Amino acid sequence: MANLKGMSGLDIHAMVSEAQGFLPLWIGKTYQYDTGLFGIRLNGQDKQKYSLIIEIGKRVHFTSSLPAATPNPSGYSMFLRKYCNGGRVLGISQPGIERVIDIEIGKSDNRFHLIVELFDEGNIILTDGDYTIIQPLKKHRFKDRNVFGGETYTLTESSVPASEEEFAAILQASDADTVRTLATQFLMGGKFAEEACKMAGVSKSEPALSAPADKLFAAYAAILKKTEDERSPCITKSGCWPFLLGNETPVETFASFTQALDQYFPRGKELITPPKPKLTREENIRKRQLDAIASFEKKIERYETIVDALYLHYTFVQDVLSTLKNASASASWQDIEKILKESKSESAAAIKTIYPAESAIDLEIDGKIVKLFVQETIEVNADRYYELAKKFKKKRKGAFAAMERMIVSPKKQKKVIPLRKKKWYHRFRWCYTSDGILMVGGKDAGTNEEVVKKYLQGGDTFVHADVHGGSVIILKGDTDKMNEVAQFAASYSNAWKNGHLTADVYAASPEQVSKTPESGEYVSRGAFVIRGERTYIRNVGLGVAIGLQTTPELGVIGGPVDAVKSRAEHYVVLRPGRFEPNDVAKKILRILRDKYGDDWKSMKNVLNSESIAAFVPPGGSDITEEL
Repeated sequence: MANLKGMSGLDIHAMVSEAQGFLPLWIGKTYQYDTGLFGIRLNGQDKQKYSLIIEIGKRVHFTSSLPAATPNPSGYSMFLRKYCNGGRVLGISQPGIERVIDIEIGKSDNRFHLIVELFDEGNIILTDGDYTIIQPLKKHRFKDRNVFGGETYTLTESSVPASEEEFAAILQASDADTVRTLATQFLMGGKFAEEACKMAGVSKSEPALSAPADKLFAAYAAILKKTEDERSPCITKSGCWPFLLGNETPVETFASFTQALDQYFPRGKELITPPKPKLTREENIRKRQLDAIASFEKKIERYETIVDALYLHYTFVQDVLSTLKNASASASWQDIEKILKESKSESAAAIKTIYPAESAIDLEIDGKIVKLFVQETIEVNADRYYELAKKFKKKRKGAFAAMERMIVSPKKQKKVIPLRKKKWYHRFRWCYTSDGILMVGGKDAGTNEEVVKKYLQGGDTFVHADVHGGSVIILKGDTDKMNEVAQFAASYSNAWKNGHLTADVYAASPEQVSKTPESGEYVSRGAFVIRGERTYIRNVGLGVAIGLQTTPELGVIGGPVDAVKSRAEHYVVLRPGRFEPNDVAKKILRILRDKYGDDWKSMKNVLNSESIAAFVPPGGSDITEEL
């Protein structure tokens, strides 16, 4: 019997038997209306039009009306269209009477199986001709099978016994009564199992072990035959039936089971659940607060009731606790539990569960189950529940206070911050010192050449780490923060890549910098000759800070720690370490997003991993500080 909860295995058996008469069919478009509702349009041999409705975990049948197509097809519906559109339905089958349908599809030289599962939460799975899963709607990992792409789909073993002997063996192995065995072991469901018992003249409460297997098998086979060849579909008050049972009265009869199912279940527009009204952020918070308060009040009432019950039945509880405490001193809890099960006393019956590891019990008092610790007095046990009630009263008070604060809180105005305008130096390494002087550096040999040739002018300072390989830094003016300039040069050099914590840095004037080598020497691309005396800054500590500057313009900045700290609202400090640049950039992005909460969404065009990665030094890094 199909009801609004779904179709049984026998309902599917009847539907599949009827659907086989529609073949051959060709598949048209597939639609997905929500997470579990699909529709497939099909064409018959003589240009007939069919529609198949699939509600995973619930039902599959032909229908006269599909819901309106969604404006944007889902990813899975497009996937099914790619593989199935234009394919011919070669067969529709069911393994045994499991709640599973297997639609075999032929397309060009390929074969596919579209498998619809109606048990548990349901699923749709597309496999190739050998039942290798191409892609399921839902991926699952079960104890006995995996539903993932590339895995072999395991069809459930047939639940239809092939012979009377096999049927009898299942009955003999059951420790339940006949009706339950038919309902669960043979997947008949309660109503059809009762009908089989009635047809066989067997009491449904008779143990399956002693039931006449020949009569029950004959009844079972007769019901299967009715679903296959002798259907008389109808709808009764209890549900939709492939044939009428003796104790049911039809409300409406139909020429086919497909028509009956289509009439019984919702269709077309009725299937689409109207969207719930969208609540504002404040309404959502208030709803959660009210739900929390209701939960607190239930717990408070429960704990206070337990305290009252303990003192109301003080003598009874005291006797139970003292008896068990004395017994546990000389016997194991396993022995005590055995004695209690054999006892017929009122006290023993009230003990519902024993927790040996905790020396505790669940005791029924006034219809309520109360956990008590045997080694403690009634007063201590009661005080524990009193403290729990007190704790939730405090929480309830806090929730009410939060609601009052929320009511009077003004609406937050969205802050608009102008984005940073693009400048010529943004394609290089760059940063401003704490006193506002621009530093520009190359990112590689090519940009080192470009920075010096195009932008090194009189009054500038050439700065470089005293190691092979690193950014050429051009300081565009005079500064009192040469320690920041030196850290900038040292951090964006191979000293960082090599894991050094300090490096020496030198500075030179523009006229000392040349690309002309001495006779017999060669100057490689990105390297320069420095003639004359250099100014050295020794043991410069390596460190880079990366943060988000919000005034006067919005943008990611990075460079010497003190320089970035003076401008960024929130920042992260890096030192040479273990993690690759891309991983570090992603970590920094998560940290900064958390700092700004929901406000980061308005900054996502600026605050992203690409803009952060531009300031991460080459080589491994560790995050050592954040603000």
